[in-house]
Amino acid sequence: MQSILKPGQTINSSLGHEYIIKNFIGSGGQGEVYQATGKGRDWAVKWYFSHQATDEQKKILEKLVADGAPNKNFLWPLELLSVHSIKGYGYIMPLREKRFKNIVDLMKNRIDPSFYTLTTAAYHLVDSYYQLHMRGLCYRDISFGNVFFDPNTGEVLICDNDNVSTNNVNIKSSVLGTPRFMAPEIVRGELMPSTNTDLFSLAILLFYLFHISHPLEGKKETAIHSFDAPAMKKIYGDNPIFIFDPNNISNRPDPAVHKNAEIYWKIYPNFFKEYFIKSFTTGLSDPQHGRVRESEWKTALLKLRNSITLCPNCKSENFFNLQSSGTNSTLMKCWNCNTSLSCDYKISIENNVILLNRGSKLVRAHIDPSSSNIDEIIGEISVHPSDPRILGIKNVTAKKWLATKPDNSLIEVEPGKNIKISDGLKIDFGNAKGIIERVI
Repeated sequence: MQSILKPGQTINSSLGHEYIIKNFIGSGGQGEVYQATGKGRDWAVKWYFSHQATDEQKKILEKLVADGAPNKNFLWPLELLSVHSIKGYGYIMPLREKRFKNIVDLMKNRIDPSFYTLTTAAYHLVDSYYQLHMRGLCYRDISFGNVFFDPNTGEVLICDNDNVSTNNVNIKSSVLGTPRFMAPEIVRGELMPSTNTDLFSLAILLFYLFHISHPLEGKKETAIHSFDAPAMKKIYGDNPIFIFDPNNISNRPDPAVHKNAEIYWKIYPNFFKEYFIKSFTTGLSDPQHGRVRESEWKTALLKLRNSITLCPNCKSENFFNLQSSGTNSTLMKCWNCNTSLSCDYKISIENNVILLNRGSKLVRAHIDPSSSNIDEIIGEISVHPSDPRILGIKNVTAKKWLATKPDNSLIEVEPGKNIKISDGLKIDFGNAKGIIERVI
């Protein structure tokens, strides 16, 4: 099958720019994707098959181009494209860098991101869909086929944004979603995609990211010999049962097939698992009130990242079960080698509790409740150059902090300077205050 566009072919944009096709990348159900060059850099071009290039789809694209992307994580349509000799149209969008991988790479062990990276990527994905939903838009097709993340940094990219539409608007030519990710009410043919169905698909995506498994695929799925359309409708639509439903054990993971689910479910703290339980129990039957909102996921994910500590023996990441009130912790052992875990200090800032270990970081979202910025570092743990047992917090902002020592003496912490961590130390960061306490 020949591609629609050819290398070296010039295409024109609605804004008067010219792009030159470099090579064919791939094709999907709606059209073909190419790499192109123009305005001094490379881009991605999607060109629709003639039967997909409808007037309705074009109106959707025109609105998306006019409105712009919700944030930088979306590979958003930027300009409409046309070629004089070819019917139809396409659009230009940013080109995905090769460092970004998808969840299929994770499932096939082609990448091995840390838990810190996974929680970072999950937070960015949730916040990105939140920004989209706040515009009154519905993504319609959240799945692991259209999200990518950098396994080293947790940065994310979201593609296939040409199906985004206004929430609760029935668009005949638009997609309903991806099998296994669609909400039960869509599978049953009762409702069209909406922000509520997006929330269900998002929960599926997050479960895949953290468990490398599907939350509804357990023994009931493996008992089916022919997994055809009626069988899929039963598992995902008519009778969906969460594999870890606390009140229904009939669909537990099959130990021979669903090993990932059994392994990873035990690793995460209960407060985090409760959000999945809600999503796939009450969220299955009550789309309006049972689905976990983005704000809830963001709070949980930041709390999860705050609790990461390294095993002193095997260096595996663990989630320390730290109580947010008081200074006691639940005795824990490493999930990988069974070594006892410990942590000396924590800092409480507003509603955030962050473990203070080597490598711990304080970020903008910790000191600013209105911020979703988990990448801007405002403080980091430092180690005394002559005594590695002594830890401090380094001010990496441009503003000084005011610290109150346990003896009530005050000290200014200038940018680039450190202050020794001690039980009872209070730090005024400017718009938030924190107190350091010993854990055990």
